[in-house]
Amino acid sequence: MAAPNVRIIGIPMDLGQKRRGVDMGPSAIRAAGLQDRLARLGYEVHDCGNVETPQMEQVEQPFHEDQKIGRAHHLPQVAETCRRIYDLASACVTPGDYAVFLGGDHSLSIGTISAMAAHQEIGVIWVDAHADINTPHTTPSGNIHGMVVASLLGDGPPTLTDVGRPGAKLRPSQIAYIGLRDLDPPERARLAHSDSLVFTMREVDEQGVGNLTARILDRFSSFLHIHVSLDMDGLDPSVAPGVGTPVPGGLSFREAHLLMEILADSGKARTIDVVEVNPILDHRNQTGEIAASLVGSLFGQRIL
Repeated sequence: MAAPNVRIIGIPMDLGQKRRGVDMGPSAIRAAGLQDRLARLGYEVHDCGNVETPQMEQVEQPFHEDQKIGRAHHLPQVAETCRRIYDLASACVTPGDYAVFLGGDHSLSIGTISAMAAHQEIGVIWVDAHADINTPHTTPSGNIHGMVVASLLGDGPPTLTDVGRPGAKLRPSQIAYIGLRDLDPPERARLAHSDSLVFTMREVDEQGVGNLTARILDRFSSFLHIHVSLDMDGLDPSVAPGVGTPVPGGLSFREAHLLMEILADSGKARTIDVVEVNPILDHRNQTGEIAASLVGSLFGQRIL
């Protein structure tokens, strides 16, 4: 039997937020031995290189704000990069392939998830301290990395919601959050009435990652493909210090690995975003190393 293919695509974008450094995330995770780790697990690894992304210093008029659209910094550049992501992911990743998308800030997931959802309904597991469900009219910052889920649900400026094809790419019921602990008031109000599964760190503490992951898999039982969107700030800063928006009280090392291991057992989790790794803020590439190890767990690495 031929070895399964896994595609690695780097997306060194830092335009979706204001703190410099996440553009170096793909290099940090690659340097942590991601390709060798996947090869040892029996995959045929293909590194497709990086998506072309504008540098922040090259961007003119970075702050976009008007009455109709609202606040969305670097909107044209983020939207264009997400279209490039969509095109490359659609061309490189065929049904049945595995894929790892290395960020870069979380706005890249508008492109990756739009591509993964192009031909079939998928379940999306959003591992994050933040809900990323603001719009340009509710955002306190104007940072697009906090608008990704709303955009995928079809709520936002057409330049974001129409990446790949017009309109929503997901329904709320196709999204499961785990690890939330830092929500803006409009996000809290929206999630209180959402059909998404929403597991904050309180649920993690009270019920445990194993039970919550089983509930997610039960909700997603009809989907053949699960996509994981892993923001490294979903982990506790003591575990993953190299992130731009750290929030205390996140997932432990073992909780994060257990989540990935159980998802691997399902056989459905074939694609993952790994985002917001900031080597400038890291300690000897600790966060890059943990990111690579979590991808390994999702794709079958075991203790025994």
